Amino acid sequence: MAIRFSPKLLRNLRFLNSSSSSSSSSSSISAVHPLNLAEKQSEPSITKPATSDLLNLGDSERLFSSIPTKQLLNSSLNLHMASFDPIVDIGIRLMRSNLMENKAFRGLMVSILKRTAYEHFCAGEGLEEAGRNLQRLWEEGLSGILDYGLEDAENNEDCDRNLEGFLKTVQMNSMLPPSSVSFACVKISAICPISLLERISDLIRWEQKDPSFNLPWKHNSFPVLSNSSPLYHTQSEPDPLSQTEEQDLQLAHQRLFKLCEKCLQHILPLLVDAEYTSIQPAIDYFTYSAALHYNKDDNPIVYGTIQAYLKDAKERLVQAIEVAEKKGIPIGFKLVRGAYMTRETQLASSLGAPSPIHSSIQETHACYNECALFMIEKIAKGHGSVVLATHNLDSGKVAAAKAEELRIGKGNHRLQFAQLKGMADGLSLGLRNAGFNVSKYLPFGPVEKVIPYLLRRAEENRGLLSASKIDRQLIRRELNRRLKAAILGNEVDKMVPKANI
Repeated sequence: MAIRFSPKLLRNLRFLNSSSSSSSSSSSISAVHPLNLAEKQSEPSITKPATSDLLNLGDSERLFSSIPTKQLLNSSLNLHMASFDPIVDIGIRLMRSNLMENKAFRGLMVSILKRTAYEHFCAGEGLEEAGRNLQRLWEEGLSGILDYGLEDAENNEDCDRNLEGFLKTVQMNSMLPPSSVSFACVKISAICPISLLERISDLIRWEQKDPSFNLPWKHNSFPVLSNSSPLYHTQSEPDPLSQTEEQDLQLAHQRLFKLCEKCLQHILPLLVDAEYTSIQPAIDYFTYSAALHYNKDDNPIVYGTIQAYLKDAKERLVQAIEVAEKKGIPIGFKLVRGAYMTRETQLASSLGAPSPIHSSIQETHACYNECALFMIEKIAKGHGSVVLATHNLDSGKVAAAKAEELRIGKGNHRLQFAQLKGMADGLSLGLRNAGFNVSKYLPFGPVEKVIPYLLRRAEENRGLLSASKIDRQLIRRELNRRLKAAILGNEVDKMVPKANI
């Protein structure tokens, strides 16, 4: 969908922007990161919000008070393009075509993507640029989660190199304003060879089928699988780990522990991302082993991730929380909807098994909200911590209302919200204005490395990109308000007050 602005409109908006904040970054978040499943939602009315609406999205002036007009224009354009399926389809086909082998064509495509989707959804190529984006977010009253975009590791050399990238990202925290970084994050598949994660997951699934099955290498952990967890990936008894595999497993543990030590040193919690179910048991095993070692004094350093689009999500969450409480171990979770729907459905079908994912988006929404309310109730009783990572407005409202009902302090560090850069700014800013802790995921890394990763996510999360209707409505409303105010000659400082920092 093409967006055209008349010369007169552009002149007025340029005039308006020149008197507003000088920040130029996009304070939103990447719809192609595995933070969320395609969150199609019934679009609630944003014209006349109820007085009980804590987020108050009807007041666009207050909502976007810290965002300059140029940034709103860029966000509007990028969100319209990202929600238009033919543009996404053409981009994916071109980036996967043989034309990319031509140096000139590849350079052109990378340049176009860098100046559009990459700049909107990513925080930059290196730590310095990502740090500047994070600083601007902090000035707008939001925190950041720096996410170094890495590919799956195939060997120990890749894992060691990736670990250095994660360690440098955590180290950067000491050079930024206090509280501007809320979490570090890591993919276990970046610090443990993917083939080993598959082997460990097979062995853990077989142990679930046969509790007498011996895993001599296994560390203490919380329960990884529940009675309803899918086991179809492992159809026959797997061979034990070889001596080399056991050595590689210890190296992977050491990498994760080294990263945890660095996070502990900087008092920075670590979010461990969830991935696809064929390797998720191993990821949870690593996560819980580290949590048992590092989560002390009621302040979890290691957070696991629960994907609510999985049918066993609530059961696994409750199971882990109950065991952690019995052991007296503080535990934290990031709660997402999920990001591998296409992959999961196709794999299950190929193996003749039912999909591990809820059969409807409504069931996924219900599961997410149930898990969120369960965690908020735990927090009210003094147990657990949660990061509610969602772009779904209804889920944000439900969680905020429950926290208000239970009188959980809005500054309570145990309850946090998160959205991806480039997405759900209305929700992020509404939660911020209501006093909650809100972070933006900031994927960063060299364009050539990150774009293939983003393309895969764009393919799997197409619905999430098209679910930006509310943001587009809110931004359009605010642009219209600013334009009318400029035309009527209102004072610019009254139209776009600077953010209170």
